[in-house]
This record gives sequence, structure tokens and C-alpha cells, in this order.
Amino acid sequence: MSRVLALLSLLALPQDAGLDATKLAFLKAKMRQAVDQNQAAGIAWAVGRKGRPPAVDAVGFRDLEARALMKPDTIQRIASMTKPITAMAVLMCEEDGKLSIEDPVARFVPEFGKVESAKPITVWHLLTHTSGIPGGPPAEMKDLYAKRDRTLAEAVPAFARTPAFEPGTKWAYCNTGIDALGRIVEVASGKTFEAFLEERLFGPLGMKDTFFYPTAERKDRLAATYKKDQDALLRSGGWLGGEAAGKYPLPAGGLWSTAPDMARLYDMLLAGGEAGGRRFLREETLARMTRNHTGDLKAGFTPGMGMGLGFQVVARPEGVTGMLSPGTFGHGGAFGTQSWGDPAKGMYFILMVQREGFGNGDASELRKTLQEIAVGAVTD
Repeated sequence: MSRVLALLSLLALPQDAGLDATKLAFLKAKMRQAVDQNQAAGIAWAVGRKGRPPAVDAVGFRDLEARALMKPDTIQRIASMTKPITAMAVLMCEEDGKLSIEDPVARFVPEFGKVESAKPITVWHLLTHTSGIPGGPPAEMKDLYAKRDRTLAEAVPAFARTPAFEPGTKWAYCNTGIDALGRIVEVASGKTFEAFLEERLFGPLGMKDTFFYPTAERKDRLAATYKKDQDALLRSGGWLGGEAAGKYPLPAGGLWSTAPDMARLYDMLLAGGEAGGRRFLREETLARMTRNHTGDLKAGFTPGMGMGLGFQVVARPEGVTGMLSPGTFGHGGAFGTQSWGDPAKGMYFILMVQREGFGNGDASELRKTLQEIAVGAVTD
């Protein structure tokens, strides 16, 4: 590692981060190499230790055609990293006494009471992806995510369909189930899903760049989405749509955010649900959210995973999670983003990238590289 690169990294690293500047410079060099090899147009990341300032950095471009640089606070689609945030909103409602996760979904969306199944589908089933209901909208709503032309109140009743298996007996990734949770938050709280998150989480936590629809003043900070075409990167629309304001906030995957904002979120989670003297979730609630609720059921997208409440949980570290501790929790997103917190190590790892076609982003080399080098960079 060159002395110049190490010095540059040292200058950008908070003095009390508890991370080795030279090793973080090596991380930046590896990310630069990935950009040079067209694995992504640009990459931003944050690694941090509980209660300390994070190391945040970026390489490459947020917009290749405009030659606009990727910056640490570039705004990117986090897609399914939205899911644990939706789950937090549900558990906040439970703490408020507005619901129990054991409640049947029909209490909030009556159409679910008409579903034929061996047992009622509960909020817990939706949180753990064990409801068995089809994971995508019905055929007549095939453009729902792109057009965002219906409210949650209008769309979610149509998701009440016959399960493919008895609720609770299998794990099957279910976007519509998480979208239904957004509607449950609305019914329980009396607020729109977007307003609830802004008032209870984003605003108080200082996540000023986390939202469902970009405003005009933020347009020049958005990262473009690309897809791999042989050895080249081609600009794509990003199949989620939703850059314009609409009615459907997509609780399963509609948020935009930044590496610093996600660092704030995970630092709060590693601190047991408290930040800046404010409690967001009780410690016991977070402990329940981040334990394995699905036992030996095959869950998640890499080996050794279990399912918590909205969070995926590392049950047995192996492969891409081999450097992490049992009990590490987090989630990935469709465009390669990743966010994971390791309570045993007191560390979090945020990866922000906008590329279609990663295949299994949870198993990507970018994620593995970030985690391995960050864990090895701890100085005390």
C-alpha cells in the first residue's frame, strides 16, 4: 500500500473510529479495482464500531455519462434493505399497544379473513416470510411497483390470496407480505406509512436523506442504476421505478438512502435501540427482532441463515458470513446494497452500489471484501 494512499485514508478517518487507516486504504483500493473492472459504476460504504464515528468513503461515479463522482452521501436505492425498517415500524406499533405480532392480519386488512388456510395468517407470519401467500402482486397489478398509482389501502386487500403452504411451515421470500405490514402500520397508527417513519425514525435519528420519493433539490445527488452487458455497464431504469411522487411507498423495497444515514440507523440498533438520548425501540424488542424465529427452516439467501422479525440473522457463520458472529443481523437489496450489524463485535457494515444483475447480492465479493477488511481493521 502506497504511503500516499494511506495518508489520504488517514486524513478522512475520524481519529476515534478504532479502525486502522492503512487497512481502510487497502479497502478503498479494492473497491477502486472493482470499479475499474466494471463491477459497478461507483461504490460508497460505511464501516463503524458502536458509539464511534464511522469510516465513510466512496469511489467511482454516481453517473457514468455525466462523469459525476460517487460521494459518501450519494443517494441510492436500498430496495429490500427497506424491509427491516418496515418491521421496526410494526414493532414500534406493538410497543405503543396498537397491535401484537400474534394478531391475525385480518384484524387490520379484513380481506385476509376470507383466505382459505389451515390457520389464520398473522403479523408474525408476514414478518418472518412464512405466510405462504404469493410474493408478487396479482396479474392485474403487474405495473403497481413501477406506476405507484394505488395507495396501500387500495392495493393490499388484493394480496389476500390462498397460501401455497400452511402458514409457519416454510420460509418463502414475500414482498407482498411486507407491503401488507406497511398497511398494518397505517391502520394501527392512524398515519400514512411514510409519515410514521419520518416522525418516529428518520427525523429524530437525523436520517435526512432517507425517503420514498426524491425531491427536486435532491435530484443531482441520486445515483444512476446500471446493468452489466458482457464487460460493459449500461444505464438502466432500475426496475423498481418510483422516482416520481406517487401513492405507493413500497414498504418491501421503496426507500432511497445514503451510507451515513444507514450508519446512523445501525449504530442505534447496536446501542440497543437508543441514540442521542432518545429511545426508538426497547432493548428486549430489538433482541426479539434479531433472533432466529424460523429454527431449522431453510431461510435467507446464503448458507447458515435464519429469519428474525424483518431482519435476516446469521445462525451459523460460513462463506460470505464467515468473518461475522452468530447473531449478526441485517438485509441486502436488489441492486447490490448490504447492511449488517454484528452485536458481538460491535460493528456494522454498509455497502451502497447501484447495479442490476448481481445475481445473489448477499453472496457478492464486494460484500465479502468489505466485511473481511473492516473486521481486520479493528485496532482495539
